[in-house]
Amino acid sequence: MESYSLKIKRTAAKEIDDLPKPDCRRVVAKIQLLARDPRPHGCEKLSGAEKYRIRQGDYRILYEIDDSTKSVTIVKVGNRREVYR
Repeated sequence: MESYSLKIKRTAAKEIDDLPKPDCRRVVAKIQLLARDPRPHGCEKLSGAEKYRIRQGDYRILYEIDDSTKSVTIVKVGNRREVYR
């Protein structure tokens, strides 16, 4: 399987930087796995948008997949209570 390129929006990068250190490492590791498999087991397509989400503990990673350019764009990272707002 070909690998996808990863892009992280500036706002999502700031959200990642604001996470506690141990959580930040786990979230970054999960994001890196998306390059190999953008639709891993446990990902869900969000209704009403062309976005997907994966879980990492209490955090959610929202992202978009562009199969034509083989890219994954991280849109938002946050606590599960606040990320969908």
